[in-house]
Amino acid sequence: MLDYDKEADAYDASRGGEPRAAAAADAVLGLVPASTGRLLDIACGTGIVTRRLAAARPAARVTGADLTYGMARMAARRLPGAIVLADSRTLPFPDATFDAVTSVWLLHLLDEPEHVRAVVAECARVLKPGGVYVTTVDKAAAHDVGSDIDAVLAPRPRRPAPDAALLVETYAAAHGLRPAGQARFPGRGQGRSPRRTAADLRRGWFTRLPPDDPLTERFAERLEALPDQERPRADPEFTLRAFRKPSAD
Repeated sequence: MLDYDKEADAYDASRGGEPRAAAAADAVLGLVPASTGRLLDIACGTGIVTRRLAAARPAARVTGADLTYGMARMAARRLPGAIVLADSRTLPFPDATFDAVTSVWLLHLLDEPEHVRAVVAECARVLKPGGVYVTTVDKAAAHDVGSDIDAVLAPRPRRPAPDAALLVETYAAAHGLRPAGQARFPGRGQGRSPRRTAADLRRGWFTRLPPDDPLTERFAERLEALPDQERPRADPEFTLRAFRKPSAD
């Protein structure tokens, strides 16, 4: 996994910046009720999406939470007084605090199924009855856009997707959350080029291909043999799922 404290300053520029954040925020807002009074954005990162959620819902009280100091520091510049350091598996909030909880690009980072279950359980716990939890699912699969890069990488070892939609739905159901909609949005500026993908391989961004593994270098060399080394292929398209906590009445 990346060191997000070290990555914080350059994170947005390497992940599509404001265009990607705008697409994500618009899709999230389409699943969050307009009447939302309090919204928690967990694993808010640099706050680039969180700020847009707050700007779009000025009547709502928006809080961001992130585990890493570097990311939280960046987010606090965008939303002063609204960011907390917190582990999404043990949120520091009372039961039934928020009308909506969001997690964009979080669940795929968790190594163990019990960690994903813990995050979903905490989101359900801090939701008010009638509240909505919105999360990205199937992130790794979104990056397979059918390009020549994907053809080269197809045989690589992969870990099971911790954020598979069916798994997340099962975890949500175990904590009383019911499906409440879905949406898709483009990862603007995240289309891979061969040269950039080879560099990412050598940096260890592909979790089952360590930087010093000979297999990593073989994949990198095949990528460097592709045409149009600097041309990004198609952007990924990400999926959001929404779940509602039943009302008390």
